[in-house]
Amino acid sequence: MKNSLKEIATGFNSLVTGMRITLGQFFKPSVTVQYPHESLKMPEKFRGHIVLVRDPETGKAKCFACKLCERACPSDCITVEGAKLEGAKKKSVTHYVLDFTKCSLCGSCVEACRDGAIRYSHEYNLASTNKDDYIMDLFKRLETERLEAERVEGSLKSEVQSLKSEGPLQETKSAEQPSTPNTQPPGTAK
Repeated sequence: MKNSLKEIATGFNSLVTGMRITLGQFFKPSVTVQYPHESLKMPEKFRGHIVLVRDPETGKAKCFACKLCERACPSDCITVEGAKLEGAKKKSVTHYVLDFTKCSLCGSCVEACRDGAIRYSHEYNLASTNKDDYIMDLFKRLETERLEAERVEGSLKSEVQSLKSEGPLQETKSAEQPSTPNTQPPGTAK
């Protein structure tokens, strides 16, 4: 009898403790993110897959195919090829492939790169059912981004130029029309 009363008291104590925690959490604000419509801001030190860094002066990849990252990678998931272009002082990367199915995100490649030509991306939504989607040509991706940025910049410049050419015409038209004072009392419709 004594054991059964002890069990009932212990059970009631655990029930009260659980209900206290539940009620405490019930009144706290929700931190749920409605994922497809909202996304979390990734921390600066988040380790996504690696990406090539663009040289701000030339707009091309900083990488000059020294292959230090390829040699430093313990998973053997990086393939780098380069060629010396006409008039260039250094080799330029022509092919930079990352096999993300093998990558362990150890960071050896980023640490080995002495010029800061690769960094971690902040991409985290890489879900796919196709293995080929995880074999990424980072050089092609960087070139596509560069061409897209140039295209957008070119279209913005043409829009600005067209607005500048239309701007004085609109000002002269409004200057030609005499302004008529509003003689109706406020609140009445014309």
